[in-house]
Amino acid sequence: MGTTQLKLSDLARLAGVSTSTASRALNDNPLIKKETRERIQALAKEHHFSVNAAASRLRMQKTKVIAVIINLEAETKQSVDDPFLLKVVSDINRAVNRKGYELLLSNSYMAGEDWHGYFISGRRADGVIVVGQGKEQARIERAARAGTPIVVWGDPKTSANYPIVGSDNFIGGLNATEHLIARGASKLLFLGDPGHAELGERYRGFCHAVEKAKVEAKMIKIDITSEAAYASINASLRAQGLTFDGIFACSDMVALGALKALKERYVSVPNDVRIVGFDDIAMAQISFPALSTIKQDTNAAAQLLVEKLLSQLSGETCASQEVPSSLVIRQSS
Repeated sequence: MGTTQLKLSDLARLAGVSTSTASRALNDNPLIKKETRERIQALAKEHHFSVNAAASRLRMQKTKVIAVIINLEAETKQSVDDPFLLKVVSDINRAVNRKGYELLLSNSYMAGEDWHGYFISGRRADGVIVVGQGKEQARIERAARAGTPIVVWGDPKTSANYPIVGSDNFIGGLNATEHLIARGASKLLFLGDPGHAELGERYRGFCHAVEKAKVEAKMIKIDITSEAAYASINASLRAQGLTFDGIFACSDMVALGALKALKERYVSVPNDVRIVGFDDIAMAQISFPALSTIKQDTNAAAQLLVEKLLSQLSGETCASQEVPSSLVIRQSS
């Protein structure tokens, strides 16, 4: 290769590393291991490769934009207008603005598979906050491995190579279910999809409480929408009649869908069936009856997500962190 032809990507290929790693090594970034830095610098010297200072400065310039990706599954009908997701994004937006950054909202379909390439290499954003772990974390892991500054709203107990901020979903599920049992429910129903990291932990909490109290329980696996909950409760009542007296719904929207189906069939809530949701969205207070739920502190979580992302932009590593959740008792239970 001639002197003028060797690009950063060519040098990275020769060194067997990513372009971002090669760039960091040439800029003597301490995030890259000393041996790797020296090897890449020696290779650059050997091939008469010099970093164009102006281009380097341009690459190093900050966009002052933070991308927020709502991580939706292909098969879900849950969308970006889900009230809980909007609440999380709204709180993140405030926290981002307070730090002098702008928010770029995207969903996982728009961002495609290569989040690092799309947001970081494409200079659309300086870092990424992901709302929701979803069922599989491959895209998040890929972005983190590529060197994307990334923080995730999810279940902080998950073992991961990136920081996760969120509630203790197991304890939330346990508290919700113990409350239903304490109020006299003995035939419990879990509505949700345990395939999601956070919802799986809520279901685990549900199962733990059920086993401890030795009460009956079943699970109906549904999409995380009010429509899916409404349809599943209707189908269950049609097929078997009323076979449960307590519902722990994996989210408030799911709880509200179940509540609508029960009311239409003149099943009294809370006299015949008690319901507890999860999230404490604004509608939980104004539904009739008002919905008992597990409140997640999205405001505290948003601040932590932004702080941890900005710490990564400064070259620091961050650990996952839990935010508190609490049981809010209203009329539905």
